[in-house]
Amino acid sequence: MKLNFDTVKEIATGAAVVKEENGNIVLNRFTAAQEELYRLRDKDLYTKTFSTAGIRLRFETDSKKMFLKIKVSVSSSRKYFSVDVFADGKPVGYIDNYSHMELPVDYTTINCDLGEFSKEFSLGEGTKNICIYMPWSVKAEICEISLDDNAAVKAVKPKKKLLAFGDSITHGYDALRSSNRYAARLADMLDAEEFNKAIGAEIFFPGLAAEKDGINPDYITVAYGTNDWSKTDEETFMRNCSEFYSNLASAYPESKIFAITPIWRKDLNDYRPMGDFFKVERFIKSVAAEHKNITAITGIDFVPHDEKYYADLRLHPNDKGFEFYADALYKEIKEKI
Repeated sequence: MKLNFDTVKEIATGAAVVKEENGNIVLNRFTAAQEELYRLRDKDLYTKTFSTAGIRLRFETDSKKMFLKIKVSVSSSRKYFSVDVFADGKPVGYIDNYSHMELPVDYTTINCDLGEFSKEFSLGEGTKNICIYMPWSVKAEICEISLDDNAAVKAVKPKKKLLAFGDSITHGYDALRSSNRYAARLADMLDAEEFNKAIGAEIFFPGLAAEKDGINPDYITVAYGTNDWSKTDEETFMRNCSEFYSNLASAYPESKIFAITPIWRKDLNDYRPMGDFFKVERFIKSVAAEHKNITAITGIDFVPHDEKYYADLRLHPNDKGFEFYADALYKEIKEKI
């Protein structure tokens, strides 16, 4: 039994737009207006808007098996990807393009094939909740998703909504498994639907904060700053940061907003025109204090200061590093809500 467009649209979470293109189902995490902001801003950043970070298919079914076929294409600087399939919170299998390889310690630049991939999954007996984590690193279109004939399908929606802004680390760089990104783990712990607006290499972008989604998020996380330190001057950073949080606080006055300061990076003592790395943290905290619905959270110790927890050995957490990140952030948020 092949699921039709309407059913896939119903079971999709974290997608701003679900549409059909060339016979496939496309799930976009940015609205058309947000995509246009990036089209005008930067070609590379615009391409990254089409990755499926944060998007999932979530449903209850009594089907014993599932067939999934996807088409993946470039949508970030990474060529590896993983689709993670869980039943009742436990992994039942993956579709990826790297598990046949022996990965180097720094696997971030490996060259993997893209294109069409498919697999049949055994889901087990009885009724169960299925969660399919779509890839963060590529654009993934649904070519086909099929269940047993006459199987029941019921959409499952989390109780809360999480809107996540940030740079490459929030985008997902460099989790091997999509379900291991810190934003995905945090959303699971909060029982929240993740709407991911993070873009690799991004800095504070006030225009994005002002362009609202059609959702009312319970929680909003913001994790910029590390690229601002390495790529901009102090005046630009301070202006962008202030305007971003001002726009966000105005757009979502009822949401709990958490301003996460940058995590450790191996080169934090290197010279940058911005100056001291911790200047970023201090300024973010000062801006957060100006808004009643924004709470600052210190991120420097979320991931151990050891390169073995970073996929590129310096900046982007690996799966274990993201586990530390998510656990620490969840603890901070739970204490503040």
